[in-house]
Amino acid sequence: MYLRGLSDARRRAWAAALTASAVATGLLSGPAAHAGPAPDPTLTTMSITSPPGGTGPQVLIFHGSAAAGEESPVVNAGIEAIEKIGLSGPAAERFEVVATDDASVFTDDTRLSGFNAVVFLTGGGDVLDPEQEAGLEAYMEAGGGFVGIHDSARAEPYSDWFTGLIGARPATSSPTAVQRATVEVGDRRHPATKDLPVQWKRPDKWFNWVKNPSGTVHTVARVRESTYQPGTGAGGWDHPVSWCRDYDGGRSFYTGMGGTVSAYDETDFRTHLRGALLWTSRLAQADCKATIDANYKAERLTQPNQPGQNDQIGEPHGLVTAPDGRVLYIGRGGADSSQPVVTDWNNPDIGKGKGEIHVYDPKTKKVTLAGALTVFGNKGGGDELTKVEEGLLGIELDPAFQQNGWVYLHYTPHSQINRDTRMAERRVSRFTLDLATNKLDLSSEKVLLKWPVQIHSCCHAGGGMTWDSKGNLYIATGDNNSSGFSSGYSGNNPEPDYKGVSFADARRTAGNTNNLNGKILRIHPEPDGTYTLPVGNLFTGRETDEGGGKTRGEIYVMGVRNPARIFVDEKTDVLYAGWVGPDASAPSTTWGPAKYDTFAAITEAGNRGWPYCMGNKQPYRDRNLPDPSKPLGWYDCAHPKNESPNNDGLVNLPPVTGNNIWYSPQGGAPDFPRDASGIPSYKNEEATYLLPWLKGGGQATMNGPVYRYDASVTNSGQWPAYWDGKWFVGDFYDADQPRHAVLMDPKNQGSGGLPTHAETLKRIVPVGNNGIRNLMDWKFGPDGTLYVLDYGRGFFTSDSKSALWRVTYTGGGPTPAAGQLVRKAE
Repeated sequence: MYLRGLSDARRRAWAAALTASAVATGLLSGPAAHAGPAPDPTLTTMSITSPPGGTGPQVLIFHGSAAAGEESPVVNAGIEAIEKIGLSGPAAERFEVVATDDASVFTDDTRLSGFNAVVFLTGGGDVLDPEQEAGLEAYMEAGGGFVGIHDSARAEPYSDWFTGLIGARPATSSPTAVQRATVEVGDRRHPATKDLPVQWKRPDKWFNWVKNPSGTVHTVARVRESTYQPGTGAGGWDHPVSWCRDYDGGRSFYTGMGGTVSAYDETDFRTHLRGALLWTSRLAQADCKATIDANYKAERLTQPNQPGQNDQIGEPHGLVTAPDGRVLYIGRGGADSSQPVVTDWNNPDIGKGKGEIHVYDPKTKKVTLAGALTVFGNKGGGDELTKVEEGLLGIELDPAFQQNGWVYLHYTPHSQINRDTRMAERRVSRFTLDLATNKLDLSSEKVLLKWPVQIHSCCHAGGGMTWDSKGNLYIATGDNNSSGFSSGYSGNNPEPDYKGVSFADARRTAGNTNNLNGKILRIHPEPDGTYTLPVGNLFTGRETDEGGGKTRGEIYVMGVRNPARIFVDEKTDVLYAGWVGPDASAPSTTWGPAKYDTFAAITEAGNRGWPYCMGNKQPYRDRNLPDPSKPLGWYDCAHPKNESPNNDGLVNLPPVTGNNIWYSPQGGAPDFPRDASGIPSYKNEEATYLLPWLKGGGQATMNGPVYRYDASVTNSGQWPAYWDGKWFVGDFYDADQPRHAVLMDPKNQGSGGLPTHAETLKRIVPVGNNGIRNLMDWKFGPDGTLYVLDYGRGFFTSDSKSALWRVTYTGGGPTPAAGQLVRKAE
């Protein structure tokens, strides 16, 4: 209720009296609300304006202060802005405003219950006595709404209940100066944030918090500390600035913004406040539960295997969910510790293992061992020349799986190894699963695609597969290259070979246009078990260099090192991939960047750089014969050349595309100053970390899905719509490595744009020895719940911790309930 023509002092003096009039105007509140008293006839001569269409919902602004002296000009700016918000917008969203500094309103149940929301626009200090605070508590318990703005977080400093209502308290070390900063707006659905820029640049006073509220509140926006000076009390990458929660029966929204007079003149800030008021006033619904840790339940679905059997699970290596809810997951080939491991190349059973396919049925909660392939993949651990990462590597289901039962498997058959040359065959085959018995017909195999791999030296097999909306199958292959012989840097040593086949030069594989290793392939499977090539792959297969065939038409992406997990979001057909980096623990001014584990959002065919460039086009140093120990020139990421003696493809390669996420043991997305030629300094002390929300150490990327919310699903375990469109990125390890959902900008994600926002999942997909410590794969089922494979606690084997898990949401739907929404009076 806006009082035109009154001075600020007179407006405050009349506010308490006007409250009674406001409550009597027919506003709607919760079921526990009382009817207000009759209007005071002495007010009829005042200049009072209400929203067009009659009386409606009402908002109380409380601006009482414990401090002596003149009232802050921020208060008057805030009152005026909220009054204007209430008078603007669609008629169904308008509300009247009453402002008061008289705390006695909180002890008058009849008056207070008539307000749809209470706004605290007040400074610090003890502004309510115990009876008044009890009145505010009772108001919230009856379904009231609360909005706290900036300094209101300093109010009621001795009240634990008010701390819970606000969500967090400002630290005494908070900076006091107005600073321009970037706000990351992560919630794209809440009415307070859905219409704001994803990266919102604005000036304000930015609080640090005594305790970070993340996980106990639903954060809708964060401030990026790298864009201002947070001072000694900095909170790090996760610095919430606006959040909400359902609290004590009502709805609470707090923003740490609004600390300056000018803030209330900003269109976007008013939009922010409008959305907060719409939700707290019950004029709109919102989900303020989606990122609260306690609203998720992680449940282990499989039991430990019986002794000597893999009846529940093999060596976990990948999963896929069927349209009917079944989960199919595979074991790579390592046996449990009771089984023998053959490492002698003179033994015909060298590396022989079982790649198992299991089926979990959520209806019966039973596991079926569907079948097992005899694979080369059980050669144990140890050094480079002993262990092996081949085996059963990937699984996908045909788009028409519910009708035909077709299952695609990516594996290394033991029957095709050559012990003399130490070469093997990798293949992608189609099998048929009996949908009634969950048994795989091994005799139904149709081999779609096969290619040679060296098995003399470990590592990097890749393995993931995924479909796009056009029925194209993507297949991730590792660079089939040793991690040694290059000091953990580029992996481009041309010298070591076994019987003429290099095993330490990724230019033979990932950097080679005529080799299917170190790639993401794209083919279109046909019903007869063959495949065709989609238009738009990186090569046609007919490119020549000096008169010969030099390319493979199956290649969609080249220059990837070990892409274990890939995913296509069929809504956009964007391909998401992650691959493991090399082993150098620090950057080198001689050789180039440290190990970068990498994630990329891929919108078109291209070259992702390995072994020439990593991260955001950071080059390595060339090495070649006659002495690979001596560095040559830096690679040119814009015009890479494959001049390896092991290359049988094109010399001139496609330009390198920058990647979206990369991280080293030092931190997330390290970047360096560059010289006139564009070469980074690679000096640790000069590094800038562009993605402070992650760090590495032991690293092994495990790319995840993009979540898509399905409103038609009624299962209560479905994850909320908040996560829709967010990309899940993780790591095998669970310490400082990523386990996050990130928000990308579609305008630049294909060219290496950084994520605009990241949300940690480490308390939702729980880490730790009794949680999901070694994440191997994760996918959403058709019911909207998340299935996760935990590898276990060993390597090249399964153990008692190897398990399939499910993470469900238990928080309920948006609030207020549809039946509690306010309907404007006619």
